[in-house]
Amino acid sequence: MDSGMISKIQKAKRYAEERDRVRFDSFQVTFQGDHDAYQVAYEQGHWTCGCQFFQQRGLCSHTMAMERILDPMLRPVPESEGAPEEAY
Repeated sequence: MDSGMISKIQKAKRYAEERDRVRFDSFQVTFQGDHDAYQVAYEQGHWTCGCQFFQQRGLCSHTMAMERILDPMLRPVPESEGAPEEAY
């Protein structure tokens, strides 16, 4: 392996340990619940889920589980970027 590739691998390992370098802005996943699969999305600090509970309450076990999994990388977007600071 050449020295350039070794350097990139070492840098990738360091980046992976420094999770505060990463902020998710938007993504969509399929979450397999106990009864069905649901589309869960995150867009600029706001969650959506296709389950009935989320439609009624604006929060559900699927979005809460995703928050727990990704918490360190779901930093609030600064107000200067136009999104509210409020997080669920």
